[in-house]
Amino acid sequence: MEKKWKLSLLFLLPILAALTFWNYNNRVYDWDMPGYIGCMYALDYPGLPDKVRELTFSSIKKEAPAGHYADINGTDPKDVTRQYFEKNTRSFTEQLPYYEIKVGYNLVIRFLYKIGFTAPMSVLFLSLISYFFSGILLFYIFKIIFPNNYLIAFFATNVMLLLPPVIEMSRIPTPDMFILVMLLIFMIALLQKWKEWTVFIILFLITFIRPDYITFTLTYLVTAWIYAFIIDKKLDLSYFLQAAVLIVLYFFIIKFYNFPGWKSLFYDTFIYRRPFVSTQAASFTLQDYLLILFEKIINFKKVTLIAVGSLGLIFYWSKDKWIRIYSLFIFINIYIKFVFFPQSATLRFFFGFIILLLIMLSFALSKKYNGLRLGKNP
Repeated sequence: MEKKWKLSLLFLLPILAALTFWNYNNRVYDWDMPGYIGCMYALDYPGLPDKVRELTFSSIKKEAPAGHYADINGTDPKDVTRQYFEKNTRSFTEQLPYYEIKVGYNLVIRFLYKIGFTAPMSVLFLSLISYFFSGILLFYIFKIIFPNNYLIAFFATNVMLLLPPVIEMSRIPTPDMFILVMLLIFMIALLQKWKEWTVFIILFLITFIRPDYITFTLTYLVTAWIYAFIIDKKLDLSYFLQAAVLIVLYFFIIKFYNFPGWKSLFYDTFIYRRPFVSTQAASFTLQDYLLILFEKIINFKKVTLIAVGSLGLIFYWSKDKWIRIYSLFIFINIYIKFVFFPQSATLRFFFGFIILLLIMLSFALSKKYNGLRLGKNP
């Protein structure tokens, strides 16, 4: 059986390489790219914001197709705010804190730049290589779930990699694909029940890469504490210590980089993207927020259908408390994410959690049907 698993992996690797190359050929230079490149140049040229802005946009213009660059600088389709970012140093500089807080992500981009990649390719290559490694991690996860069925692991991995949101994440300059790698490592730790403090290191890295995932890491600790209390009837105080460390890390990052705050992010994303963050207050009422939330949740049908359907099947197939509790934890995080950032039209913002939920669904299915062999587990 081990030889068949190795052979399956050997078949998978060239497919992964081909898919990664295909995504490279269809890479997208979009309007998030200047933010991450600007963060990198700001470290190289502290106190020289004009140079940072000029280098940022000139490096992208040199590589990006004309149509992509027109979208980035707001000329086609017309976007006056993006035009300010390209031409006005103050406007561009005030946007950088939104990107600087993703410290771990920016450090890896900087490393790629320092070893020889161009600035735009440093951002894009991280998404592409993360896609490749996600394929390997998914295959390993399905090997854990279906230890006696290498064909299911092989085909399930390829299906996951070909899902449109995953393809999109691999082609764009955002942290979504990179954080998926960390979520899959977390999932391996969860399925194999790694040691508590080893899991905490993963949670720390997730928060360090994307501080907005603090809700995910904290709710995991709450879930783990509740599960331990249900099973062992003990209050494990180490989870409180870990939560305190993550909270301190989160607040240190947002204070150090002068992050404008959730209210500003919400306003700039869903109400009006301000050319100058400092000159116009991010002012909206609770009624405004609830109206936006209601409008967006109507377009959240696909995610809701997948999430509710998956959770329903998990609860139908499995009576195991561990599977049910941790599946519910993942499900809840989809909607926590939505409440804070209701970008319902873009699946990639939620797809990392959806993949985790689909993995739990596969795990429940495997447990019920004995790894999808004939006969059920007792």
